[in-house]
Amino acid sequence: MHISLRTFVFMDALQPQLASYLATSSQGFLPVPGDACLWVEVSPGMAVHRLSDIALKETNVHLGEQVVERSFGSMEIHYRNQSEVMEAGNTILRQLNTTMDTRMACKIHWNEVICGMTPDHTTLINRQLRKGSMILPGKSMFILEVEPAGYAIYAANEAEKAAHITLVDVKPFGNFGRLTMMGSEAEAETAQRAAVQAIENLNKQARRITEG
Repeated sequence: MHISLRTFVFMDALQPQLASYLATSSQGFLPVPGDACLWVEVSPGMAVHRLSDIALKETNVHLGEQVVERSFGSMEIHYRNQSEVMEAGNTILRQLNTTMDTRMACKIHWNEVICGMTPDHTTLINRQLRKGSMILPGKSMFILEVEPAGYAIYAANEAEKAAHITLVDVKPFGNFGRLTMMGSEAEAETAQRAAVQAIENLNKQARRITEG
């Protein structure tokens, strides 16, 4: 059966908010800030079990998350040593008999900063999104929607690196990934630029590999 590589993205160091956010839903080993991390998403979903098994048997990485849907399967592995996580990624690619350049490019479907949030709006959002921080009235909200979903994690990590921003929510599963962050107008715009640039760099890297 053919297995499609949807998301395959390496993060050199999980930022404090994202690491803590992932830990709130992690059913495996909890990641901590500074861990190297690899997010993998494949189709069909059941294929992620074999990939997780291979990565854990061949390396010392920890499995923090695994979500198996009918269409897509996702896994998050992490370890303090970057080279260990990278080797786990290479093991997965060998199992798939493919290379990183076959991963899907990331499409941005929505990208917006909303300034001066009203109390009614922030209250409704805070009631719906309960794992991260709350949005405060008067602050600005940065929202991003991407496909495949897993790239939302990478966008969140790069935005947190670049800006003094608050992570509200990140959903890296399903058809589309969504990211919500909060800060001043300047902070939200800085996070927005960093997230979009990070995705563009991934796509450029993929094109260079393909054209080379």
